[in-house]
Amino acid sequence: MKRCVVFIIISLVIFSCGQNDKNETVKDADHLQLLDQLKAGVKQYPDSAGARMRLINTYDSLKMYKDAISQTDSLIKRDSLNNGLWFTKAQLQEDNKDTASAIDSYTKAINIYPSTEAQLHLANLFAETKNPKALIVCENVRKLGMGRETDADCNFIAGIYYARTGADKQALQLFDKAINDNYTLMEAYMEKGFIYYDNKNYPEALKVFETATTVNNTYADAYYWRAKCREALGNKAEAILDYKRSLGLDNQLKEAAEAVKRLE
Repeated sequence: MKRCVVFIIISLVIFSCGQNDKNETVKDADHLQLLDQLKAGVKQYPDSAGARMRLINTYDSLKMYKDAISQTDSLIKRDSLNNGLWFTKAQLQEDNKDTASAIDSYTKAINIYPSTEAQLHLANLFAETKNPKALIVCENVRKLGMGRETDADCNFIAGIYYARTGADKQALQLFDKAINDNYTLMEAYMEKGFIYYDNKNYPEALKVFETATTVNNTYADAYYWRAKCREALGNKAEAILDYKRSLGLDNQLKEAAEAVKRLE
């Protein structure tokens, strides 16, 4: 649900790379062996939903989403009114970056049984794709009276819709409401900070990200964006410290590593 800031694994020293290559080779061999065992189990017991779900989960963990979706389709053919299977398929499609198909599968899951979780997932995809249906779904979920945490999710998703459509004022109001209902909802702080940062209001963005680091002092992205604000404001030394803090919490933040190298 937060801004898609993609961080690539930092290149390691040659020795470490050699060790990692060996470890990856062993890991790949283990995975292939496990997959062979699971596929053999499915072949032996083709009607076993449990065996096929274990294979699906393994494909999912290996990010082999197309294979996982194919296996899920096999289960759906046998039980097309199982909302859980449609929900599983939708999540796999979402992870596979197939937003349109994920929306379709979430919709089918909801038509069978309108679970809150499926509705919120669907609303979030609508919001990210600037579809006003996100607001309708959020309002329907809010009417269920599920409690403050669910209300926070609804307000956050509605805020995402307004943020993506450029209605910053409404988005900020909804992110504040979300935080009021769930002060640990880190994504709401981040999205609020992004709005200020994108509008070059670095002092306000800095305040938001500072608050985020107070609420959760192990949230690497908050330190990274606090560093970006400090860099934009000319506070080079403090920015370097924050970039290093973010790296200490998540050593895969390539942009943070590059910023440290650039500023030092």
